[in-house]
Amino acid sequence: MMGLWQTLAINFAGLMAVILGLWIAARTIRDVSFIDAFWAFGIVLLAWGTALQAGFEGVRTQLLLLLVTLWGLRLAAHLFLRWRANGEDPRYRRILASVIEQRGWSWGTAALVSVFLTQAPLLFLTCLPAQLGIWASATTPPATAGWVAALGTFAALAGIAFEGIGDAQLHAFRKDPDNRGKVLDTGLWRYTRHPNYFGDTLTWWGIWLVAADAGLWVALASIIGPIFLTFTLTKWSGKALLEKGLHKSRPGYADYVQRTSGFLPWPPKTKG
Repeated sequence: MMGLWQTLAINFAGLMAVILGLWIAARTIRDVSFIDAFWAFGIVLLAWGTALQAGFEGVRTQLLLLLVTLWGLRLAAHLFLRWRANGEDPRYRRILASVIEQRGWSWGTAALVSVFLTQAPLLFLTCLPAQLGIWASATTPPATAGWVAALGTFAALAGIAFEGIGDAQLHAFRKDPDNRGKVLDTGLWRYTRHPNYFGDTLTWWGIWLVAADAGLWVALASIIGPIFLTFTLTKWSGKALLEKGLHKSRPGYADYVQRTSGFLPWPPKTKG
């Protein structure tokens, strides 16, 4: 059984090796968009890598592996299939074009520094609750799970379901050619403009609770993971960046914003 720091170091080294391999693949096809799918799958790899080193003992260990795997494989498959269907993500095209223009870098260097080497440590950070929770649960008694873990499991499963339903509703909406240029405002999208982001956030706060059940040090050391993810989805590269483009491409989006909650699910406002 390996120590915590050794386990984390091996996890990070393995992650960087995979990231560099993906960068080489991206150079071949000149498209980095698949990194979004790997973000979710990479977290699954880190969780299982931790268990392979620390052991699979303990209910919390098994809960964390189950929750991370359910969340990660569903989201990775969804994002990979979306990339295969739609091609390069315009967001990454704009990011790379801006970096190349400002710094004079080649496409490969811009992709390596501004996408792959940037996302790797952030992915590792987001996954800290799973990594620390699995290690602590597998190596430190008691192996049973308490009410905090039960609450976290419920929250994580609810988040996975919420995100999955929201993604399915959006996929069905986009498949209908009559909806081109329109705004989805039914189903879960009636109550929040970003059910996928809300579900993602709820899932990882739930996973953090399961990990926190292993001890106060795990809770404190890993809370940066869900905090960072929440900030990313609500203030940085998620909601803020996406809505900036939607205001330009969807004529009815401003009205939708006025009546629909930006993140937390809430009944829509009625015109008074």
